[in-house]
Amino acid sequence: MKNVIKAATCAMLLSACASMEPDGPTAVAMVRPASGSQVRGEAKFTQVGSRVRVTAELTGLSPGAHGFHIHEKGDCSAADGMSTGGHFNPQSKKHGAPDTPDRHAGDLGNLTADQSGKATLTMMVDGISVGKGMDGVIGRGLIVHANADDLKTDPTGNAGGRYGCGVIQ
Repeated sequence: MKNVIKAATCAMLLSACASMEPDGPTAVAMVRPASGSQVRGEAKFTQVGSRVRVTAELTGLSPGAHGFHIHEKGDCSAADGMSTGGHFNPQSKKHGAPDTPDRHAGDLGNLTADQSGKATLTMMVDGISVGKGMDGVIGRGLIVHANADDLKTDPTGNAGGRYGCGVIQ
């Protein structure tokens, strides 16, 4: 009986490993302060099959939720982050939550800062790729907003000013 249980366990583990997709290309955005904030950190984008894993660690935020979006242009030259343009939206969709099919490709929702101003995030995203094609994020801007994204107001999510800016490279 023990051998049957061991064999079944091994088969399940091998099956799980076989279904895991290997990580593909990665890109990173170093987020710097904008609009006089103290926001800093890093976001990493990793291709995993047809989806992208986004991991982020940021500091210098006010406690609570903050909109987190990929923007059209990889240009953080403006002090207020406005040089990044609007949300990355190659399919011309309405603004929405990251887990809905009808949303901008750059709508990543919110990240939440704790009482010390630190926020971490790990999520899987559809509709983007780690590349430079039509759905590619390389060379685009990454913005951390002052306020929470309401996940519905088009086109910005009513997330307020741009407090952190990075270029995905």
